[in-house]
Amino acid sequence: MMPPPMPASTTSDRVKRANARYHDLAAATYDAKWGIAYNALAQRQTVGKLRRALGGSTPRFGRSLEVGAGTGYFTLNLLRAGVIEEAVATDISPGMLHVLASSAAELGLDVETVPSQASDLSFPDGSFDLVFGHAVLHHLPDLDAAFAELARVLRPGGTVAFCGEPSHHGDRLAAVPKRAATLAAPTWRRILRAPPRRNGGANGVVDGSGHRDAPREEERLERTVDVHAFRPDDLVDHARRAGLSDVRVTGEELTASWFGWANRTLESTAARDELPWLWYQWAYRGYLTLQRLDRAVLEPRLPATVFYNLLLSARKPA
Repeated sequence: MMPPPMPASTTSDRVKRANARYHDLAAATYDAKWGIAYNALAQRQTVGKLRRALGGSTPRFGRSLEVGAGTGYFTLNLLRAGVIEEAVATDISPGMLHVLASSAAELGLDVETVPSQASDLSFPDGSFDLVFGHAVLHHLPDLDAAFAELARVLRPGGTVAFCGEPSHHGDRLAAVPKRAATLAAPTWRRILRAPPRRNGGANGVVDGSGHRDAPREEERLERTVDVHAFRPDDLVDHARRAGLSDVRVTGEELTASWFGWANRTLESTAARDELPWLWYQWAYRGYLTLQRLDRAVLEPRLPATVFYNLLLSARKPA
């Protein structure tokens, strides 16, 4: 006899615990892994993403809340660019917020960090002019509850903007370069004379208990923390059920995402600190070149559903 299915609340709690643990483990090396920076180029990238999500404009915002802020890539760069005046950052992972606070201090920025779940935000109604996030909605097990909270803490007339959410079809398309890169990895390592990845060696992460098995635990948890890949209509429906208006969903990155995922897959098989500098330059500059191609040629012409990333914006009625 089959056991009864787990209640939805149990599944939701398990996903939340996995997210907290996964991102705590990843926090110390997250910026290095994803090439996160707080320079002029990073500011142009983040402001450009927000501008595309909003349909071409970049207004200035007073008080902002980033949900699932991670190590602060979006909040800190938007602060430095002058797009937001006052920043509050939440995340389910205390480890991520610790790194964010340290980076903010180094940059001389004032950011309030609050550990919080997206479905239970600890702020009064109408607290923020902008509620935003990057690559966070697909981690949330209860999207309707989360969107209701986003709308609740937003002031009337305020803006919601989320970038970097994986699309259903784009995610499937991205599997092709990942598989191809996995097959090509041994030959690629021989050409670059790069040794294979060593668990617990140069790529190892020491967790709080001193163990060097964190990379394997991260890989196991990764299968739990990524809950959704969206069709554009999915995001529109969630936003409208929360009472938001002027909902807009667009697509971002196609060839750049294929190129990026192939390179990340290759790099995951090698000792990253022994890869040549020229490889990283090739991967970095190639990604930016294809990103410009996507923006100029493909994004204005193809439907949002084929792109790897989806961008969402909406307003709370005044």
